[in-house]
Amino acid sequence: MDDRPATESRPRSSAGALRARLRRLYHGRSAGSEWFQYAVMVVDLLIVAFFVASPILRERPLFLWIDYSIAALLGLDITARALASRDIPRWLRQPTSIVDTFILLTLLFPLWLANLGFLRVLRLWSLSRSGTFWRPLLRRGYAPWREVVQSVINLITFLFVVTGFIYTFFFREGSGLAGYIDALYFTVTSMTTTGYGDILLPGPWGKLTSVVIMLAGVTLFIRLGQAVFRPYKVWHPCPRCRLQRHDPDAVHCKACGYMLKIPDPND
Repeated sequence: MDDRPATESRPRSSAGALRARLRRLYHGRSAGSEWFQYAVMVVDLLIVAFFVASPILRERPLFLWIDYSIAALLGLDITARALASRDIPRWLRQPTSIVDTFILLTLLFPLWLANLGFLRVLRLWSLSRSGTFWRPLLRRGYAPWREVVQSVINLITFLFVVTGFIYTFFFREGSGLAGYIDALYFTVTSMTTTGYGDILLPGPWGKLTSVVIMLAGVTLFIRLGQAVFRPYKVWHPCPRCRLQRHDPDAVHCKACGYMLKIPDPND
């Protein structure tokens, strides 16, 4: 009797059990799963804090040790999220997965990709779009704040990405905390279109960078104002006309009249 199918089935069953366990941890609703999701969220926020401060920590002796430690941690998290997904190829094509993979590359090759290190702050944006971040909050009734929080995070992410870019390409002569604060100060004054004029970026590329920052800053502030003052809507695409925003208690689509079945996030 050939026992090859039995021996070959054990690795598959072990892999299936591992994926099922990771799926419960990342997407489950039990108390243990919630604590795990909160712990992942805290670790992600600490990683983002390191990314924000990395331009002024780059010259410190322990920078590479911290960098590679975070790379190992982020690599484990990406692998675990991929295994927890039911469709790994589809998960890998998502924008948040692409951003996290790029961030991992900048951590693995910090000397080669040093000029792109400021893009690591995009981890904050991918975190704000992840189900691990929002699932426990939605169950606790924070769904009305989702769009506002995401708009604030978009603004903060843009602020620190641009600050890192300006520090890397325009303020490296004044490296350290003073140079980083100058870059942050210039970014804030440009985004708010205050324009005191005490700090200017040299050359035509500096002027073009200032224009982009001002236009994007105004757009993000308008988006934040809309999210704060616009009536709360839920995202639920209508199967017939594909209208995506509806009132939380809507029974029919206001565009085509199709009967909706909007799930309750608290269920």
